[in-house]
Amino acid sequence: MWPPAPQSVGRARKFLVRHLDAWELPQLADSAELILSELVTNALAHAHPPYGNLIATRLQRLDHGVRIEVHDANGSKPELRRDPDPDAVSGRGLALVDTLTEGHWGVSDREGPGKVVWAVVR
Repeated sequence: MWPPAPQSVGRARKFLVRHLDAWELPQLADSAELILSELVTNALAHAHPPYGNLIATRLQRLDHGVRIEVHDANGSKPELRRDPDPDAVSGRGLALVDTLTEGHWGVSDREGPGKVVWAVVR
């Protein structure tokens, strides 16, 4: 669980790297950190959880890699922008996630309010 604050991105990345090392998957760290950073940053920027509500991350070791989940209390689902405006300063994060995961990511409902944005890194 992470507070809705910018420093949570770095803390979540450190948490991820520790798990990847423990699971003997350090070769996934670069891509996984970038993906996690994008998903947590999106939750911070767009979810606007009520005060006191936290963003959660969940990591699951898979036979072929790791599943990264970011949970937040906002039900609005992010959309992949296929052709982002070249002059825009944002809007490319999910395209990057899509590329790094070879399309193995998505958005799911969860119990209670909000959603889960997940990605599989192999």
